[in-house]
Amino acid sequence: MTTNSLNQAVSADLRERHAAAFMPNYGVPPVALVRGEGAYVWDQAGTRYLDLIAGIAVSSLGHGHPALAEAVSRQVSTIAHTSNLFVNEPEVLLAERLLGLLGAPGKVFLANSGTEANECALKLVLKYGRATGRGYIVAAENGFHGRTLGALSLTGKASIRDQFGPFPVDVRFVPYGDADALKQAVTGECSAVFLEPTQGEAGVVPPPAGYMRTAREICDATGALLVLDEIQSAIGRTGHWFAHQHDGIVPDVLTLAKGLGGGMPIGACVGFGDAGTLFAKGDHGSTFGGNPVSSAAALAVLDTIDRDGLLARARACGELLAGGVAAVDHPLISGVRGRGLWLAAVLTAPVAAQVQDAAQRAGFLVNAVQPDAVRLAPPLIVTEDQIGSFVAALPAILAEVTP
Repeated sequence: MTTNSLNQAVSADLRERHAAAFMPNYGVPPVALVRGEGAYVWDQAGTRYLDLIAGIAVSSLGHGHPALAEAVSRQVSTIAHTSNLFVNEPEVLLAERLLGLLGAPGKVFLANSGTEANECALKLVLKYGRATGRGYIVAAENGFHGRTLGALSLTGKASIRDQFGPFPVDVRFVPYGDADALKQAVTGECSAVFLEPTQGEAGVVPPPAGYMRTAREICDATGALLVLDEIQSAIGRTGHWFAHQHDGIVPDVLTLAKGLGGGMPIGACVGFGDAGTLFAKGDHGSTFGGNPVSSAAALAVLDTIDRDGLLARARACGELLAGGVAAVDHPLISGVRGRGLWLAAVLTAPVAAQVQDAAQRAGFLVNAVQPDAVRLAPPLIVTEDQIGSFVAALPAILAEVTP
C-alpha cells in the first residue's frame, strides 16, 4: 500500500469512528484535519487546503499563529481556571479592552460561546421587560442566534426551530431589512429588537442602507432595547472592529464570540448605559466564563489585529476577493454579498453543496451556507496571492458543477 493510500485509509477510519461515537446531528464531516499553518490546513492524507471559512469565521489569525500559541501556553502554565468565585487579570484586561474598542460606557459578561452570549442578552431583555411592563420581543425572519432553547426562540428559521417549540418567550418575526415592518412591530410594549448587522447563516445578507440606523431610531422612540448579534461580524471581520460601527450607531446590548478567541472558546455580552447594570448579584453566571486561558487568547487576537493592521487588510483583501469572484464569467455566478472578509458568492442555482465539494477537491475549503450561496470567511491574515489562487481556480471549480 502506498503512503497516500495508507493516509487515506487512516482518514476513512477516523471518520468511521466519528460516526460510531458521536450523535448524528452533524452527519460525518468530509475531511479530517490534523494541522494548520497560516491560512492553510492539512488533512490526514497530507492534502493541503486553503482555508476560506476559518472554522466559521473563528480563526481570525489563521492556524498556528505564534502570538496565540504563546499567549495560551503562557497562561495555561500559570493558571488555567479560576471560576467566577475569584478574579483573574486576563478577564479584567479583556473587558477593559473591549469597552475601549467600543468607545462607549458599558459592562461586560464573559461566556464560552455565541449562544451563551445571546442567552445572557435575552435574560437582560426579560429583566428589562418585567421592570418596565413590556412583554414581547421582535426579531428577524431567517435570523440566527443559536440553538439552545432561549437563543432558538429568537432564531427565525422554521427548519431548525419548529420541532423544539413552543417557546416560553413571545418573539414576533419581521422581514429582515424592512424598515416599515419593523416600525409597525415595535411599540411601547416591546422590550427589545434582536438583529444581526448582516444575517450570517441566512447567506451573508446585508440590510438596505440606513436600516440599522432606522432600527436604532425606532428603539429610541419606543424605549425598546436594541440588541445586536455580532457573533460572526465582529473582531475585524468586516474591516471594522464591529460591524455596527459602519453605521455609526451604538446598540444597547451587543453579543460577541467566534473570532474573538481566534479558535479558543469564548463569548461576550456587552450592555451599554443602563443595560449594563440590569443584572443584580446572582442573576446570571458561568463556571467557565472569563476563563483566563480564553481571555488571554482573546487579548492576543486583539493585540495582533491592531499591531499588524489586519482591519485594513480585511478591507483590502475583501475587496480583492469580492471583485475577483464577481468578475468570474460563469453562468452560475450571480454576484457577491457582504463586506470585508465576510462574503457570499451568490449562485444562480441551488448547487452550493456541489461547489463546496468541487472546491475541496481543488484544495479550497468554502461553506455552502445556503443552497444558492457559498460563504467565504478566510482568516484575516490571508494574503493577496492566496486570494488570487482561489479566484484563478474558481472557473474550473464551477465547471465541475451541474446546475
